[in-house]
Amino acid sequence: MAMTVDAPVAVVDAPSARPVVGLVLTGGGARAAYQVGVLRALAEILPRGRNPFQVIVGTSAGAVAASVLASQAHVWRQAVAGLERVWSQFRTEQVFYVSSRHMLRSGLHWLLALISGGLVLSPPKSLLDNSPLRGLLGVEVDCAGIRRSIARGHLRACALCATSYTWGRSVAYFDAIAGQPEWTRVQHCGRRTELTLEHIMASVALPMLFPPIRLEQEYFGDGSMRQLSPLSPAIRLGADRLLIIGVRAPRAGVGTDDGPAMPTPGEVLGYMLDTLFSDQVYRDLEHIEHINQLARASSVVARNTRQIDTLMMAPSIDPNEIAARHIDAMPKGLRPLLRIIGGRPEVSGHQLASYLAFEAPYTGELIELGYRDAMQARTALSAFMSGEKLPAVMTSPGISRAT
Repeated sequence: MAMTVDAPVAVVDAPSARPVVGLVLTGGGARAAYQVGVLRALAEILPRGRNPFQVIVGTSAGAVAASVLASQAHVWRQAVAGLERVWSQFRTEQVFYVSSRHMLRSGLHWLLALISGGLVLSPPKSLLDNSPLRGLLGVEVDCAGIRRSIARGHLRACALCATSYTWGRSVAYFDAIAGQPEWTRVQHCGRRTELTLEHIMASVALPMLFPPIRLEQEYFGDGSMRQLSPLSPAIRLGADRLLIIGVRAPRAGVGTDDGPAMPTPGEVLGYMLDTLFSDQVYRDLEHIEHINQLARASSVVARNTRQIDTLMMAPSIDPNEIAARHIDAMPKGLRPLLRIIGGRPEVSGHQLASYLAFEAPYTGELIELGYRDAMQARTALSAFMSGEKLPAVMTSPGISRAT
């Protein structure tokens, strides 16, 4: 397939016989457990040997898995096993403070700030305090390992994406092999740096929910916010083929049979997160197909366009449905918040919960779904990873190409 958005892109080194496969992990909060299941299946499907992903790009929750895989690229199956261990035993309190005491204190802080107009107490930096996540990542992620993986030839490049509140643009912070240039476009740029825990925390800083992170002289939030071309960083870093693992079912439904109803604030926030994490990826895939059609129709376009194949895995079952089955597993301190901001018992009412339910029963089922989807698509995945041409139509659940 032809590349998206920013053609042409110079290749840093001479092309090899095998394609440079890039892995793109989108954001998705607790839904990112699905990505772990797909990776677990790939660890079984692919031949044992070197790291199959020479370029790894992560955004928001995807940045966490991306940093783990990149830091342990020399033992990437071990890295996948570590991700599964953490995600299959997850508790919400490992991500943000969720006890009744913390939630009550946060609510009172907001109330006093509102009543006093900010005179008694200034408004909180965010709705939730994700300090526990910082502690967890400090233990589970060896950021210095990313540089070692690149220096030892196990990895070509790794990028973690965040959004600058100062300049209002998407920034792909990357570390890469020598000669990989930075880039600057209208709404996004790539900055070479040694990746740290702060870059991960910036990428996962969901707006309003988690506090912004300062990097150098700018404040950053979740990488999905201004990411108009989510596939562009991987392409610019040298990938010839992109495996994208998303978190939204392509045909996910959010309606009800009872007719239209005024959406609650919680449902609106859930829709916002859905748009934030998924819409631009599907738009980028459509753009790739559009450029591909132009390349097939014009020899001039084909000569000046770098060809990129894409394959996307996404849940074959709507995560909202899975979250609805595990709503009782959510911490008692979080349930009142979801009730207050609104969440009806229909599938759409669990959309916000599907992003915030960092609980083992829910994340475990998402891991199994990702594993099952990938194993059912193993023939296509094996062909894609080895550089073979894929069939025009693929019917495996959860797998798709640009359409």
